[in-house]
Amino acid sequence: MFTGIIQSVGRIHEYEARGADARMVILGGGLDFSDVALGDSIAVNGVCLTAVAMSGDSFTVDVSAETLRVTAGFVPSAEVNLEKALRLADRLGGHLVSGHVDGVGTVHRFAQAGESHLLEIDAPAELARYIIRKGSITVNGVSLTVNRVDGTRFALNLIPHTLAMTTLKHLQPAARVNLEVDMIARYVERMMQFTHSPDKD
Repeated sequence: MFTGIIQSVGRIHEYEARGADARMVILGGGLDFSDVALGDSIAVNGVCLTAVAMSGDSFTVDVSAETLRVTAGFVPSAEVNLEKALRLADRLGGHLVSGHVDGVGTVHRFAQAGESHLLEIDAPAELARYIIRKGSITVNGVSLTVNRVDGTRFALNLIPHTLAMTTLKHLQPAARVNLEVDMIARYVERMMQFTHSPDKD
């Protein structure tokens, strides 16, 4: 489990295709790995991956073909947002994030708006029902608040601190981004399905 508060910007140092899968060595960008053990989870651009090797300021992960199919941003030399797994005593500064990407969105617009930036993203149609105004969403691992929703398109405001501390500052129109919707919305939908289903005796 994660919070969507990025702890470091790392970089994919090595990328080795292994058939349809891949192995990546990721530089931590100064992230403290002293409390990370083999088998621990680290969110990489919002994707929960398992550390299979550690070496100084880097860690190694294996990425399955399915993960590569449903996510974006895993290419050699790419910068990536990093967050270590949440501990029970940690502050929940963002929102509850599982690290299981729900879909890939496409940047429609990224433009300066005063001191901040406006980010508009087109979400896959099947995810749109989970995205609400003032609700939470994760974009490339970053916990953000939705400001506006229009059909499958939603808008976010990125303050200078968020841009400085994450890779979102590099976004351009047509860029693909990993999206994870608020898990509470999914639970509510599931419960409503049973609430409105006829009793079966």
